[in-house]
Amino acid sequence: MDVLVRAVNAALFVSHGIRRDTDITLHLCGGPGPDRRIWFNGETLSGVRPDERSIAGQIKAILKRPVPAIGLRNEVTQGIFDIGGGLQETLAEWQEEGVSTYVLDAQGEGMETISKNGPLGFVLSDHQSFTEAENQQTAPLTKVSLGNQWLQGHACITIVQHTLDN
Repeated sequence: MDVLVRAVNAALFVSHGIRRDTDITLHLCGGPGPDRRIWFNGETLSGVRPDERSIAGQIKAILKRPVPAIGLRNEVTQGIFDIGGGLQETLAEWQEEGVSTYVLDAQGEGMETISKNGPLGFVLSDHQSFTEAENQQTAPLTKVSLGNQWLQGHACITIVQHTLDN
């Protein structure tokens, strides 16, 4: 849970505000039952404080609900959606929306090589490496690196945000 909460915090919150131009989708695919996504939409998000306990409470409340059908977006609270499906569905949706999608990987090209035109999407794993299935799903995507060291996910998000801000 800590990994998820830190990722949300790093992606969305700035001092005294929310990044309205940023979303984060958490993919919960490791436990029993069908895959689930929790999408935090920065543009409409409201009522969430940038502390770990508040964010964890939102996620825990969603996990108590039945998993929705694939693609069904249930808005649980303003700007937070419970969605069925996994990484495959997210990548397909991003492709339909024209999102340029990159995989963060220490073996990839430098961040300076990405095109900053249009919407961007970044895929990164949690504290574990991608599964073989996830590696296959992300194989067609360009890999970009933040350096030759593996970093924690929330640190990667912060570095990407900083790079894009400049």
